[in-house]
Amino acid sequence: MDILGNISKEQFLKEYWQKKPLLIRQAYPNFEPLIPADELAGMSLEEEIESRIIMENGPDSHWQPLTGPFTEETFSTLPEDKWTLLIQGVDQWVPEAADLLQDFNFIPNWRIDDLMISFATDGGSVGPHYDQYDVFLLQAEGQREWRVGQMCSLDDKCLEGTPLRILAEFEESDRWVLEPGDMLYLPPCLAHYGISQGNCQTYSIGFRAPTKTELMHSLIDQIAANCDDDSRYQDPDLKLQEHCGEISENALQQVRDFMTQALADPVLLGDTIGKLMTEAKYPQEHPQERDDSEQEDKAFYQLSDLKFDLQSIDIQRELHSRFAFNSHQDNHSFYAGGKAHPITEDSLALAKYLTEQRQYNGRQLQTLCENRDNEKLLLNLWQDGHFFSGE
Repeated sequence: MDILGNISKEQFLKEYWQKKPLLIRQAYPNFEPLIPADELAGMSLEEEIESRIIMENGPDSHWQPLTGPFTEETFSTLPEDKWTLLIQGVDQWVPEAADLLQDFNFIPNWRIDDLMISFATDGGSVGPHYDQYDVFLLQAEGQREWRVGQMCSLDDKCLEGTPLRILAEFEESDRWVLEPGDMLYLPPCLAHYGISQGNCQTYSIGFRAPTKTELMHSLIDQIAANCDDDSRYQDPDLKLQEHCGEISENALQQVRDFMTQALADPVLLGDTIGKLMTEAKYPQEHPQERDDSEQEDKAFYQLSDLKFDLQSIDIQRELHSRFAFNSHQDNHSFYAGGKAHPITEDSLALAKYLTEQRQYNGRQLQTLCENRDNEKLLLNLWQDGHFFSGE
């Protein structure tokens, strides 16, 4: 499905991605919301589901956030207007939401974070703000006016008296009213301000943008995991120093050489990003309801069982499971749920199939698993709980 209108994917990446906003009228013609508003409210009652309510005029403060899970009484005490319900990670619970995210595969899918649904009453908003990641805003129901403004940074002042990062100053440059099926792309750090016109639903497709701190922590974890404990700091060319307490440039160079050598390892770098970006957003959750015996049997599932079952069933990826792969010269790895699986070049076709789909044909998997390495990979993924049997 072409969701970018008359803009090609190549043109979008070249001219708009992380550069400037793009309004796409009727990206999804005749779009119908995946979840009615009352079911969204019901989701916010569940402890496992991340939810918030933003009240522009709260009982305790202006722009007051409330954190779920909520109760039915919570909704009975809300005002008639100017509040917003936010449900995070809907794709972790609703298969149709996970399917919708596949329409955005012109961006590497390991970059996709989640689909958040916003239900707002008339005048509902989360205030003028900016995000530090890319986002597509799909209007699912009703109307919402969007205003966009200046590029921002952490130096921009925010309103006091609220834990939300509401911009103190908003320099409007454009505004549009979005109808169901319309979509607005916003690059990182662009100020925006959405206001509901009547009750409405908006879907936010957000993208993962790890901080430098997160990347460094992941890198250090990989370096530590792959270090030889017997390998220590050495200085065979030590020279007499004028000051015994000084850490010399030669000492720093020894450490620098070690770090440079580690960074030059393609497997280590691949594992750094691959493990980090495939970690489940909610790692303990298994949104799909399963028969308890099926979950227990996975640990004891054997290759012969899998080969037999693939003759007659299709399988699906669990909603919480994220897959990616990396291929650099003779080094190939498959990543799932924050775990690395070394693979061979013969496994790349299987890796591409698994990462590009969420539903898998059993017989096609049989064909792709004609070698031992592929059979082992698929079995390991099954035993780790990344698949369930399709109907």
